[in-house]
Amino acid sequence: MKQTVLLKISGEALLGEKDYGIDNNVVDRIAMEMKEAGNNTQIAVVVGGGNIFRGMQLSSKTGMVRATADSMGMLATIMNAIALKDRFMAAGTPTQILSAFNIEGMIEGFERDKAIRILERGNVLIIAGGTSNPYFTTDSTSILRALEIGASIVLKGTNVDGVYNKDPKTNEDAVMYNDITFKEAINQNLRVMDMTAFAMANDNNMPIRVFNMNKMGNITKAIKGENIGTYVHN
Repeated sequence: MKQTVLLKISGEALLGEKDYGIDNNVVDRIAMEMKEAGNNTQIAVVVGGGNIFRGMQLSSKTGMVRATADSMGMLATIMNAIALKDRFMAAGTPTQILSAFNIEGMIEGFERDKAIRILERGNVLIIAGGTSNPYFTTDSTSILRALEIGASIVLKGTNVDGVYNKDPKTNEDAVMYNDITFKEAINQNLRVMDMTAFAMANDNNMPIRVFNMNKMGNITKAIKGENIGTYVHN
């Protein structure tokens, strides 16, 4: 039986060298690495929307109602999902999108059984639309959907090599962990994911691998189960 993994891609990761929107070079590289991962693993992808719209930030800066801003952010994830599907298909990887809410004539709504069937057929499944509820991040979506589809791990692609004892961008002496437990991460107040997502992963024994998806080949390595980045577990 094939292993199922869920890859979390932030919207910011799709920016590449841009300040806004989608860098085609980044999306093409992700598509190539997904293709190179082969057919021995069932792959689901949850994508964020921060490259297009960040609901929480806009709400705090402009006074827009948070629920309204989050709804706009969920739509941004769908735009990213469509872009990813286009490049995955162009690379020869059969891909389908399911969204937390149905868009008639464009994207089907997420249902657990439907998602599992898509994966069993060998298609990559891109999951968009967040949870369909405001106040939940796509980190929370990734853990929720991973549990629903029976994934063995969540692979969180970031712009740093793993989980550090302090911010490596501002501290040259920051130390990266190769392996850390949920309890240790909580006690040290390490920001692996937002706390709602992290608590859900901890409570349901869903391991997380945090890795640098900007390094060529790392997505393929993570999907294949290679020991890169930081492994977070019970």
